[in-house]
Order: sequence, then C-alpha cells, then structure tokens
Amino acid sequence: MALDAEAGDALRATLGDLVDDSAAARDRSSHDTWPVTTKLARLGRHPYSADAVVRVASFDQVPEVLALATRLGIPVTTRALGSSVTGQPLPVGGGIVLDVSGVPATFEVNHRNMTVTATASMNGGTLEDALAASGLTLGHSPQSLYRSSVGGWLATLATGQFSSQYGGIEDLVTGYSVILATGEQVELRASPRAAMGPDLRQVFLGSEGTLGVISSVTLKVFPVQPTRLTAFSLPSVGAGLEILRDQALAGLRPLLLRLYDTDEARHAMADPGFAGPVLFAGTCGPEILADAQLEYLAGLATARGGIGLGSAPVETWMGRRFDFSAVENLLATDGGYAETIEVAHNWDGIQPLYDALKRSLAPLADEVLAHFSHVYTQGTSMYVILLGQAESDASAVERLRTIWSTAMEVCLDHGAELSHHHGGGLARSPYSRRSLGSAHVVLRRLKTALDPAGILNPGKLGL
Repeated sequence: MALDAEAGDALRATLGDLVDDSAAARDRSSHDTWPVTTKLARLGRHPYSADAVVRVASFDQVPEVLALATRLGIPVTTRALGSSVTGQPLPVGGGIVLDVSGVPATFEVNHRNMTVTATASMNGGTLEDALAASGLTLGHSPQSLYRSSVGGWLATLATGQFSSQYGGIEDLVTGYSVILATGEQVELRASPRAAMGPDLRQVFLGSEGTLGVISSVTLKVFPVQPTRLTAFSLPSVGAGLEILRDQALAGLRPLLLRLYDTDEARHAMADPGFAGPVLFAGTCGPEILADAQLEYLAGLATARGGIGLGSAPVETWMGRRFDFSAVENLLATDGGYAETIEVAHNWDGIQPLYDALKRSLAPLADEVLAHFSHVYTQGTSMYVILLGQAESDASAVERLRTIWSTAMEVCLDHGAELSHHHGGGLARSPYSRRSLGSAHVVLRRLKTALDPAGILNPGKLGL
C-alpha cells in the first residue's frame, strides 16, 4: 500500500467525495484493453491496483491533487478512457489513479487558422464527428478513434490510419497545456513555428503520464475532400515493400497505404482462399491531384507485378476499420488469446525483421498476421497480429507474456524500433533502456527535473 492511513486521511480531507477507495473502483482501474489484463480480469486477478481512484470533474482540480501527492510521496497514474493496449494507465506501485474521463469535454474551432482546441479528456471520435458536421477532419484516425481521448493521443505518441498524408500526432499538434507534478501549469505552443530554443512541445509527447498531465490540446484541422481508393494483388511482400519505398522516394502523400502479407490478406479480402499479398491504397484532395497520385501509384504497382483489384476491397475495409470484434470475441472465450504488436524499421532491415518475427512467433499462435501501414522515406512500420487458443485463460496469460518477450528480443536483435504507435506501457517497459540506449539518461534527467518526487506513473518507460 503506497497510501497509508495518514496519507489517506489527508487525501480525503482535501479532496472529499472525489476519492473512491472501494474494491470495485480499484479493480476497474487495474485493467485497460491490453490483452494480458483482459485475460487477468476474466481470472479475477487485479495485480495493477491503486489504493484509491480520484475522479476529478475539472482539470482545475488536478494541480491540487498532484501537489498533495508530491508532498506526501503518493504515486499518481493518470487514466482517461483506458483504451491503451499496452498497460500505460495501470499503476504498479499502488497510490492514486487520477481518472480524468469525467471531465466535461469542450472544443473550439478557429476556422481562420484551421485549428481546434479541445479538452484533453474529449473522446476523439466525438470530436471528429463534430468537426465533420462543419466539413472538417482531424486527419488523425487510429483504429481506437471512438475509444480514445485527445490527451491520450499525445501521451502515447499515437498515429492514425491516414498518417501517410497527415502524419502522426506529433505533426498534427500545434500546442497543448500540461500540469506538472508540483501543480504548476505550463502552456506549450508554436504558431505556426517557433525557433526560440528547442521545441519544448516534444518533451511530453509519448511521455505516458510520467512527466505531467495534459489538460488541453490544440490540433490542426483540414477540409474534408473526396477520396480515390484501389487495391492490388502482389507477387510477394518484398515487391510490396519496394512499392512503398518507391512512392515515398517520389514524394507522394497518399491518404492510405496498407500492405498485407498473404496470411492477413485473407482476412483483409474476406477470402480464405486468397493466395498472395495485397496492397490497399487511397488518395485524397482536389480531383486532378488525387487522380494523378493514384495513377502514379498504379504505375508503381504494375511495374512490381501488381494486378489491379478495383476499389471494392478497400471500400469494404473503410466501412469496418474501427471494428475490434474479432479480437474481443476471441479474448472473451476461455483460453482464447489475441495480441497486436507494432514495430518499425528502416528499409534495409524491414524484410529481415518481418521474416524473423514470422518465424519466431509462428510456434506461439495459430495465426501470425502482418501488415505495413505507416510509411516514411527511411522505412516503414510493421504490425503483427497473433490469434490463438490455449488450454485456459491462465495458460493464455503465460502465452501472451511469451509472445511479448519473444517479439521484443527479436526486434532488439535486429535494431528495430520496439513501438511505432502503441507506446511502451507495461508491455515494453522492461526493454525501454535497451531500446533507447544512451538516450535513456536524458529521459531520466527530465524525470528528475520535472517530477522530483517521482510520483507520476512509475514503472513505465524504464523509469
């Protein structure tokens, strides 16, 4: 227990009804959507439990909570909508779960500057739908759009399915406010760019609540424009990777690029007999530009042996791209397990990494699926999905832990990035120092400077 009787009394005296130390509240806050904790919940096991949940009704209450926790040395783990799939919002040292999900969401659009400022607790899908009514879009579209908060996007350095055109959250955020462990409030912005010292906005992006609590966010918005969609069957994953690289070097900015290996292509195409990799592509913008980009992509695909399949497969995928049911239904069965692990590598390493992960993970699941969906001039992401059936939920938990350790060791051996957009959380924290290498000292010194009592989300990012 990080929260002794004296500290508990002080917390309740200061915060009153905001504090809930009931077993039900603590149990609920000890799980997110990481498959490991989903299975643990089915087993009635809650290893990541807080001593109390503090549900704030306004971000104005957060400075008082953090200042008190700093004075008393109580760990604080911030939680919004709990959509993390790697355990970011789960406490490892007891203390407080700071639940900001009940903070009323508001937003304001600046139509001249094409930005929107929203409460960090706001559901991303709710914001996107509100903007769509005015003909605008965030350009940020993770699969968890309707389950995640805008503050969570910054805290986990998220990216979305249309990143090839719009970029990741680091490209979309123009400013935000953050509350430090001491209770101090800081505004970080650049309008539209600033060269007054380092870009301090980068400090808290991806920090997973270890350096501060994000309270409001200003993001770019874009006009909604017509899209063009198409698909190509391909002779090999290698051919597909060359197409991704070719278009990046040509400077294209397609709305959508998703290369599926044969195993996942059967799911993407909803055709168990589909016999090869498939590339989904799309462009967006003024008709003349969108058509030209799609025509150029088609030429690249044809030159690498691709065969056009038309737009129907991509249109079908667009209609179900927020659907988690296959994974959720499997996790809801006794012994059923599923996991998603997204990594990244440069062009010279991605094919060997793909081969090694497929080979190493094959004995650990019934299906090992892979796709590449975020592309850069220097390389690409790789997203691995594992589906399987164990003897029991307890066995499934052990299998999932083995999957994680195996995948991370393979990635470290290949010099790959351990996470592309799901962040570190509990799943990757044991490997953080090896992944960041000598740069980890910078993170540790930032932690010491910004959170001197070490209260904020301990146990994450190797801290």
